[in-house]
Amino acid sequence: MNTPPDQYGVVGHPVAHSFSPFIHGMFARQTNQHLVYRLYDVPPAQFRSHVLEFFARGGRGLNVTVPHKLAAAELANELTPRAERAGAVNTLALHGENQILGDNTDGAGLVQDLVVNLSVAVAKRRVLIIGAGGATRGVLAPLLMLGPAELVIANRTLERARELAQDFVDLGTLLCCDFNQLPEGAFDLVINATSASLSGEVPAVSAAVIGAGTVCYDMAYGKEDTAFVRWARENGCSSALQGWGMLVEQAAESFELWRGVRPETAPVLTALKRQSQIL
Repeated sequence: MNTPPDQYGVVGHPVAHSFSPFIHGMFARQTNQHLVYRLYDVPPAQFRSHVLEFFARGGRGLNVTVPHKLAAAELANELTPRAERAGAVNTLALHGENQILGDNTDGAGLVQDLVVNLSVAVAKRRVLIIGAGGATRGVLAPLLMLGPAELVIANRTLERARELAQDFVDLGTLLCCDFNQLPEGAFDLVINATSASLSGEVPAVSAAVIGAGTVCYDMAYGKEDTAFVRWARENGCSSALQGWGMLVEQAAESFELWRGVRPETAPVLTALKRQSQIL
């Protein structure tokens, strides 16, 4: 009798654009793991009940994306140190008999993509992160550990940026502002951590943050250039990048947590770019 595959998936709203099933399918074939991975489009009001039902039915793990990362942290019975630090969760795993473990692999994925895959310098550089939601929470600690000269959180509402900065002030110098009070001068690295690209919009940030040497990185991604990437290029940045590498690297972290084996990311990223027609 054949053993049924273990159940995994990604839960978000919206989620139809996600390439996570493609990525985890490749990881599974590469490492000979018997599993299936599905998309779950779940609105916020149904998030908790959906996740609990998924695990009650024998599900083994879920990735969590916009807008559920903060809710996932509240739902988990236990948090890894990096998820506890972030206060946001992008990975849920069945832990023990009935416990749900929450982890956050976003920061590790972003740093691996920036520093290793793309050779982007962060140490002693001026860094701007746009947005103060769960995506930013997940990447702040790993970025601060790289030792930027300055890290600024810009958000539509100043109060939310201040609350976020306060939670990480012990790790390094953090400044915060709203979109109308950005520090003068171009930044070395500008990261869009908002979900604006999912709706084809650009955060209301002045183009003065971009100079000829600025690297712009959108944590979102799409088959075409995102609105943020187009805006960055139109305003003369050095390079504008989508979050494909972060997507694959954070997925590898999740896969290792779930299955106990680390997949190779380079061939998956190459195949993903070919599949999405962005090579």
